[in-house]
Amino acid sequence: MGTSQPVLRVIQGGPQEDRRAFLRELYTKHGGSVLGRCRYLLKDTAKAEDAMHDVFARALTHAGDYRAEASPLTWLMKIATHHCLNQIRSERAGWRGWFEREEAAKPEGHGGAQAMETRDLVRRLLSRVDVETQTAVIHYHLDGMTLEEVAAALGRSVPTVRKRLEQFAELGGEELRVP
Repeated sequence: MGTSQPVLRVIQGGPQEDRRAFLRELYTKHGGSVLGRCRYLLKDTAKAEDAMHDVFARALTHAGDYRAEASPLTWLMKIATHHCLNQIRSERAGWRGWFEREEAAKPEGHGGAQAMETRDLVRRLLSRVDVETQTAVIHYHLDGMTLEEVAAALGRSVPTVRKRLEQFAELGGEELRVP
């Protein structure tokens, strides 16, 4: 008990300037340690800096939850650890790949408006073919898989997949031709 821990002042409903001063004090004393924890867990400096700022924002909004059972540094490290682990889990989530593909499909993404028009045409034509052809078309045109990858996914030969894609392309015109 020889070292004294800094006392965390909890400001409930105080003026905005008091909250800023409180955050500034936490950031000045413990920012480097929190950044180090975030960098260690995330293995990326830019993500760690963003995470550190998220941690301090959370600390500010949840200052009333601090019960002084541990030092402010311990409290901040707990917030940082939970935040970073949640971020890692989120990055591994199955929905993330789908979301990134959808974002890339937006007009500002690669290919611009032309890519969007082609994808819309593909979606309209899907109802006119069998399920296996739909699967091949989706993998090839929407997921960006190669003919070989589509064939492996379907358990078919490359010529069979090419034939199905060509039949589908005849429905859609020149834009859907398979090279």
